[in-house]
Amino acid sequence: MNPVLIFRHSPTEGPGYFTTFLDRHGIPWKLVRIDAGDAVPEDLNGISGVCLMGGPMSVNDDLPWIAPVLALIRQAVASDIPVIGHCLGGQLMSKALGGTVSRNPVKEIGWGDVRISDADAARPWLGEVTQPMLAFHWHGETFSLPPGATRILDSAWCANQAYVLNGRHIGMQCHVEMTPELIASWCASGAAEIAASSGPGVQSPGAIQADMDARTARLHQLADKIYSRWIQGLRK
Repeated sequence: MNPVLIFRHSPTEGPGYFTTFLDRHGIPWKLVRIDAGDAVPEDLNGISGVCLMGGPMSVNDDLPWIAPVLALIRQAVASDIPVIGHCLGGQLMSKALGGTVSRNPVKEIGWGDVRISDADAARPWLGEVTQPMLAFHWHGETFSLPPGATRILDSAWCANQAYVLNGRHIGMQCHVEMTPELIASWCASGAAEIAASSGPGVQSPGAIQADMDARTARLHQLADKIYSRWIQGLRK
């Protein structure tokens, strides 16, 4: 199988559990380190899928790599090459496909439940789920649904937590790729941001890291469902 192309936009926001899942299923992958100056590929020849990770920047920033990444997302969707976006990645997908990204009414940092918005659209990705599921959050902005997309997840503080498009693409505002190591790293590097933030969706580093192994295990149950569906569409 051809590799999955993974975009990393910040050195602290690596693919985490996503590549653990790919390795477990024998799926090769290639990392594009935007943060280290790697060039955005001009085409997707020899690529089976595209994954976009998170990052502290905004998709509305004037950064040289954003336009070529948006073009590559459009190319992937036009070619039926599956795309999956985590947080900033979901926002990049939205903007590339005709949506908008703007400030969310509430900043979300820490753990919080996500809920099914559309049972029929969510079923292929999440099965027969009726109860809220635990997810991880770290964002101040949010996306609108791009034309043709269907929202499948929402939360108390963010209306659009995940959308699906054409049965093979998924953009998420939440993070399902987190590992205990990533969470600890973010709490350390983001301590100043947490200290400067307030509101009902912001948790302290101590609260975020409490019972972390059990919470991460629950998170990976959600990730397994989403990733298992997504890899079904990979170009062989």
